[in-house]
This record gives sequence, structure tokens and C-alpha cells, in this order.
Amino acid sequence: MSTGTYLLGVVAALIAFAAVVELLRRRRLRERHAIWWFFAAVGALVIGFFPSLLTWVADLLNVGVPSNLVFFVSIVILFLVSLQHAGELTDLEDRTRTLAEEVALQQVKLDRLERASRPDDADTDSPD
Repeated sequence: MSTGTYLLGVVAALIAFAAVVELLRRRRLRERHAIWWFFAAVGALVIGFFPSLLTWVADLLNVGVPSNLVFFVSIVILFLVSLQHAGELTDLEDRTRTLAEEVALQQVKLDRLERASRPDDADTDSPD
């Protein structure tokens, strides 16, 4: 590959790294979510600076084309992020259901208290 291609990879990795840092700084991304993106950005940066490392790892793992290794690792990282989000979504759904049940019970209690505190309708309609 040409030097320009490697330079493009380094610049893209730096942009990804800077984007993650900026999202963390603005509190738009939590640390537990950022860890996978940091791994991806650092990995891309290392491969950008040392492209022969990718070829060495691909040969070590018997991967014929080094770019296939990059795609595989990218898919694994995206799978792990998706799995993490699915777990958090499940927790949030459970919490939402629990809160909805608690609100419904509180509403029933409030309705009962309101009915108990109201004077009977028959007493207010008596002709005295």
C-alpha cells in the first residue's frame, strides 16, 4: 500500500480517537460505552503506524488477506457493543416496567384515599 493510504488510516484513527474524547468531555458518551471505541481507535492507530504488524498478525492467525482480519475485528467490536447495549436495554425495560407498576399502585392508593375523604353523595343531596 502507498504512504498516502497509511496516512489516511492514521488520520482516520486520530479523528475517531478525538471524537470519542470529545463525546466523553461533553458527557454525550459514558465511559463504559467508550471503552470499545477506544480499543478500536487505538488498534487502528497502531496498525496505521505499523502496517507490517497487521500482516504479521494475519499470518500468525492464518488469515489470507490482512484486510479480512481488520473486517473481522471490526465486526467483533460492533457485536460486543451491540451485546452491551442489548444488556443495558434489558435492564432499562425491567426498571421501566417496575416503575410503571409502582405508579399504578400509587394511583390506586390515591384514588382510594380521595374516595374515602369525600363526603357521601347522599349526605350532600339531602333537602334540609
